[in-house]
Amino acid sequence: MDRPPAIPKQQVSNERVIVTEWRFAPGAETGWHVHGHDYVVVPQTDGALLLETRQGNRDSQLQAGRSYAGLKGVEHNVVNATDHEVIFIEVEIR
Repeated sequence: MDRPPAIPKQQVSNERVIVTEWRFAPGAETGWHVHGHDYVVVPQTDGALLLETRQGNRDSQLQAGRSYAGLKGVEHNVVNATDHEVIFIEVEIR
């Protein structure tokens, strides 16, 4: 399936954190990746993400302002499963 790429915009990168704004058009994806740091996601919009993993796919419902955390080593592809733009801020802890 040919999907458009999600658009990252790095806002901060220093010795302690990396802060990136991610914008996903409908159907956009990050591409497969492995997280090199523990991270916190702060949704800016409501929406649904499809998380493709080696163990199978799962859905993640985002609610604007309701954060969640992930761990270093997570491998997945994140896809916007909604019909509108989805935006979140990712804070990676070095």
